[in-house]
Amino acid sequence: MTDGHSHRTARDLMSQGAECIPAHETLDRAAQMMRDSHVGALPVCVDDRVTGIITDRDIVIKCVAEGRAPSAMRAGDLVVGLVSVPVDATVEEALQLMEEHQIKRLPVMADMRIVGMITEADLARHLPDDQLVEFVHRVYMDA
Repeated sequence: MTDGHSHRTARDLMSQGAECIPAHETLDRAAQMMRDSHVGALPVCVDDRVTGIITDRDIVIKCVAEGRAPSAMRAGDLVVGLVSVPVDATVEEALQLMEEHQIKRLPVMADMRIVGMITEADLARHLPDDQLVEFVHRVYMDA
């Protein structure tokens, strides 16, 4: 990116597409989907509408570590809200949301549907080093 990176949008940063897991699916199924897709997070959907995302860490901390069975908990049980960004949001807006909510993955939406996800790997590919370092510091160090 150049100094004029403010013209870039969430669409420019995101990885295309994101496979959703229905809210009624179990966490063991979510873990299998993450494994098979080589991702650490999945959007959770109800009737093709994203209601939030769950991460591999959510499954470990909020299910396994509490002695619950992943086969007995549903993906929707872990969703606490959706933080997302529209495709035309600026890079700065996307970074600000991620920093403000201390999240490392951000769903990108168009017409109320998920079209992609901004991840740390996407940021590493697209941001200048100084901006990436600042983001990492704010999300990890201020947590």
